[in-house]
Amino acid sequence: MLHLRQLQEGIDYVEAHLESDIELADVARAAGLSQWHFQRIFKALTHETLKTYIRSRRFAKALEQLAGTRLSVLDIALGAGYDTQESFTRAFKDCFRLTPSQYRRMGNRSLFVRKIRLDESYLAHLRHNVSLAPQIEARPAMRMVGLPTDYYGIDSEKNNLGQKLPPLWGRFLPRLHEIANAVPGVCYGVVLPAGPHTEQLRYLACTEVQGAGDVPPGMAAMEIPASTYARFTHRGAAQNVDATVNYIYGSWLMSAGRSHTLGPDLEIYGAQYHPTSEQSVMHYAVPVHAPAV
Repeated sequence: MLHLRQLQEGIDYVEAHLESDIELADVARAAGLSQWHFQRIFKALTHETLKTYIRSRRFAKALEQLAGTRLSVLDIALGAGYDTQESFTRAFKDCFRLTPSQYRRMGNRSLFVRKIRLDESYLAHLRHNVSLAPQIEARPAMRMVGLPTDYYGIDSEKNNLGQKLPPLWGRFLPRLHEIANAVPGVCYGVVLPAGPHTEQLRYLACTEVQGAGDVPPGMAAMEIPASTYARFTHRGAAQNVDATVNYIYGSWLMSAGRSHTLGPDLEIYGAQYHPTSEQSVMHYAVPVHAPAV
């Protein structure tokens, strides 16, 4: 339950700093995790981004202050992290379809009553499309060569995965023959943070190479360190792999007694993979430490 405790420490940090600027990297640091892994676990468990959560908590506090105090709207706006009353009012109206002053006149009425909605498609995915128990395997160091890009994943409000990754693979696959000493039969998607203080991820559509060889123009080489991986089977369309990743980060890592090494994740595309078939099989592997004693 280490990750759950760390997640709570990050949430406690947010609650203690609602009236000041909150950097996502600081939240993750308070939890003892990298920014990417904190955001990924948070999204898997809560189904909302960390930025959305921070904004929601600030609005919730603002609602309490509007209904229960005589603080001016300007003071409440500044406490919610807005520079002006006008910008706070615009954001408030976009969210609730009424102004802060209109809400204050309504009295103490909740704007957060929502009907509970179960995600039936996710439950069906767990039943039929993902191996709930992974294969634990030691992988030697690998040298990868392929086409890189930076993108925002589903844990970010700027998510542009769908615009960046399919075109990347569309450019890479026709150029596979240019890579010297490529290991045949399998391609990889390597996923890792683009930097220590950014929401962006770096992705390499690639193949493993053995031996020397020039890197083709526009491509990049990456060294993947030897590590123990938990490898999960994903069945069905590749665009649904986020449901598998949500299970890994939101459920399996929480209960398996293992922690992520903070190394790169691997998407593994072998002979059973087909981009559009419901019978397609690929694998998603995360590097893990040995179980906690």
